[in-house]
Amino acid sequence: MRRRALHLDSHARTAQSDRMIATTSRPAPAAAPADHPVLRGLLSRPYPAVMGVLNVTPDSFSDGGRFIAPERALAQARRMVAEGADIIDIGAESTRPYGAQPVSADEELNRLQPILADVVSLGVPVSIDSMKSAVVAWALDAGAAIANDIWGLQRDPDMARLLAARNSPVIVMHNRDRVDADIDIMKDIAAFFTRSLEIADKAGFSPGNIVLDPGIGFGKTPEQSLTALARLNELRVFGLPLLVGASRKRFISSVVPSEPHQRLGGSIAAHLVAAKGGARIIRTHDVSETVQALRVAAAIEDRR
Repeated sequence: MRRRALHLDSHARTAQSDRMIATTSRPAPAAAPADHPVLRGLLSRPYPAVMGVLNVTPDSFSDGGRFIAPERALAQARRMVAEGADIIDIGAESTRPYGAQPVSADEELNRLQPILADVVSLGVPVSIDSMKSAVVAWALDAGAAIANDIWGLQRDPDMARLLAARNSPVIVMHNRDRVDADIDIMKDIAAFFTRSLEIADKAGFSPGNIVLDPGIGFGKTPEQSLTALARLNELRVFGLPLLVGASRKRFISSVVPSEPHQRLGGSIAAHLVAAKGGARIIRTHDVSETVQALRVAAAIEDRR
């Protein structure tokens, strides 16, 4: 059977000369059906799936150091599952947009090895948040089901081949090495995704194993993050499911000055807007509140 090419549909491509992902006169194409059973299950419900964030790091922007001890990390994972998390996203290297210090693959593995198998045993899917193929390969062997690559298959040359060979779903996130307030951020996101999908296609990926994430807060000014949320529906021209992680991000403080732990209201507002714009997975630190908000919003919409 011939593998489907990964690209924007032809109509959307013609609209890109002036604006990369302009809204077209016809509805956006439906997302490609998920091939992997884990991803299919996450996307099958009437409201977005909720991904709980578990950082086993000393320096993540919101909760750095709180869960680096294995027993505390496992307790937090259990808490998020009890609160309704559909997936746990575990990361062992801070990827915060401002001032994160890189760590080696060995250090990531040292942080993950005492905890990952126990988190997998909780019975919900686990995604591994890493940009290193060696770490992702180990995590998949240990039971992780999804790779979450904040560089969208464009940083580690072995990542796409590894995931295609494993038939593993991947979250392809938009990122930039530096912020540029003068660019058209939506055009930049679309161009980035187009490159990532070309890489995935060459590696042999199935379109049904790919989720796109606009990377709120990564390589963007606060204004650009707000724009990406406001225009999220334009990314549906790729015909792939969308994930949004706006939880506690700095752009919220540009609207209402606040520290990360004070941004619950802004996070929920952003995630409700994202869900209305087509996001099928929401990544959050605050699982219980986010689950409640998404399900109540879906119940209200059902009664229109």
